[in-house]
Amino acid sequence: MDTEAPHTQRGHSSPGEGEERPRFAFSARGRNGAPARGRTSSRSPLTWRRAGLLGVICTVFLLLFSNFVVQPFLIPSRSMEPTLQVGDRVLVNKLAYRFGDRPGRGDVVVFDGTGSFVRERPEGNPVGVLLHGAASALGLAEPSDTDFVKRVVGVGGDDVVCCDAAGRVEVNGVPLDEPYLYAGDAPSTVPFRIVVPLGSLWVMGDHRSQSRDSRDHLGEPGGGMVPVEMVIGRADWIGWPVSRWGAVGGGHG
Repeated sequence: MDTEAPHTQRGHSSPGEGEERPRFAFSARGRNGAPARGRTSSRSPLTWRRAGLLGVICTVFLLLFSNFVVQPFLIPSRSMEPTLQVGDRVLVNKLAYRFGDRPGRGDVVVFDGTGSFVRERPEGNPVGVLLHGAASALGLAEPSDTDFVKRVVGVGGDDVVCCDAAGRVEVNGVPLDEPYLYAGDAPSTVPFRIVVPLGSLWVMGDHRSQSRDSRDHLGEPGGGMVPVEMVIGRADWIGWPVSRWGAVGGGHG
């Protein structure tokens, strides 16, 4: 018997005879037999709507973080030179005094001066105030006119005197070593002697000749004392510019 013939016939059978082709096979060629070009998806990986939503989420997160944890604070004046320069962004630690700790002598603090340094909070357009508050909370605009940054010189119960025979500020009879003072500045040209009420702070700038601080409010209600509950937080770090990265220097204990 000739056994080769059947095999030869099967070998020339038409495609698909005796076997099932995949139902969803796609041709690799386009029209006229030309290779099909790769198709690009019409769906953009990141639409404008998604980008806008992501921007809103990031902004809300930063505002919440700034409101409760760490807030950038733009330094607007020379009152804290050389420790802080105009244009510095300091990072204010809002958790520093939230769990029982109190501001200590030498701490650099940011506080709301309403009722102590400023009689009343100035009124303004509500929308403008809201936008400015959001920008200042992100360190993009100058702080509110009621926010101040100063160094704590005396805490509740302290007897603060200026000045001793050598021209130094004394706290409880002990002269302060103040290496942070602006070069050439006297500790104070305004003589004073005060006892800081409990729950209050006596604060001064490091550039004493350029600082409006507790000394300037001695004759006003409150006598220049800042209530501890008005402290927003402690200025712990300089975050900007990069050339000034580092911790904010502390002072006397």
